[in-house]
Amino acid sequence: MTAKPPIGVLGSGTMGVGIAQVAAAAGHPVVLLDAEPPALTRARSALETSVRGQVAKGRLPAPEGEALIARVALASEVDAFRGCGLVIEAITENLGAKRAAFARLEPMLAADCLLASNTSSLSIAALALGLTAPQRFLGAHFFNPAPAMPLVEVVPGLDTAPEALARAAALITSWGKTTVIAQDTPGFIVNRIARPFYGEALRQLDEGIADVATIDWAMRELGGFRMGPFELMDLIGNDVNYQVTETIFAGFYGDARFRPSVTQKRLVEAGRLGRKSGRGFYDHREGAARPEALRDSVLGQRILLRILVMLINEAADALHLRIASAADIDLAMTTGVNYPKGPLRWADELGARAVVDELARLRDEYGEERYRPHPLLKRMAQEGRRFRD
Repeated sequence: MTAKPPIGVLGSGTMGVGIAQVAAAAGHPVVLLDAEPPALTRARSALETSVRGQVAKGRLPAPEGEALIARVALASEVDAFRGCGLVIEAITENLGAKRAAFARLEPMLAADCLLASNTSSLSIAALALGLTAPQRFLGAHFFNPAPAMPLVEVVPGLDTAPEALARAAALITSWGKTTVIAQDTPGFIVNRIARPFYGEALRQLDEGIADVATIDWAMRELGGFRMGPFELMDLIGNDVNYQVTETIFAGFYGDARFRPSVTQKRLVEAGRLGRKSGRGFYDHREGAARPEALRDSVLGQRILLRILVMLINEAADALHLRIASAADIDLAMTTGVNYPKGPLRWADELGARAVVDELARLRDEYGEERYRPHPLLKRMAQEGRRFRD
């Protein structure tokens, strides 16, 4: 049997540890690198806790779990990446920091080593600037928690070689992941299309249409989503979620569809980041009471429909601009953020005419281009066509 190539992971935070675990679970030797020794200590502990938790639940035999842990070597110098077949960067979501990291590590990589960034929203073309071999560079966006979430968005830059893209996608697919090819646009597929899930929920909160608990209840119980938008923002971290929104808003030159929320910004400024800080939209401290939702199905359906038509509108734009195919858009949203069905499948069930009519109603009510129905949706409605036929 041919030995599997070593995989390098730069950055030992939550995503770095998760990606290292995924690669090691597939049988690869892994080098997990961080310049800070305390961070590596925490990473080792997090890896052991995650893997042994799987063993305790009966999902992994104990010997396999210990072998997996042993395949992950810790390092603090970039020369440890010599001999790797793929290095995945998973450090802070900052363009300057990532470019500086690539400048340090690229000279250590073999000519045939692939280099990828786990960025969730930064431009792959911008990240590649300054690389001596941009043809081997691409995006490989894993979702948190990486061992559990099946989707990886594989994103070519302007100079990425087709062979490098194919190699990376095949390798990550061999790890048991579902890969989709996305174009290098702000937010790729998932973070771009998902913005209304948060943005329209925040708008309805600000307008006093419903409170946090009621909006979350409507999306879970009436929409079938695993978590409501405010629960999910608290889980992701309001700082992280807000930063992604700001990045996408800037990337689309201030398009009102992606406008960040002042309400969420104030929570970030106050340190109310969600579960990790103890308070966010909810109070997660021990003993805190959970607010009760107003279980009004008529109100709930109104909340749900407004968010759904905005998700569908964004998915139609992504399809129109060839960010991904209709099938990959729906696959990405169901496997990347656990939506109960893809937005284009949902559009077919509701009917394009009903979606366009609701968007037009919102546009008339608010007088905002934020709610403009996409031309593709309008054509689908006029012609009676479906997205997924």
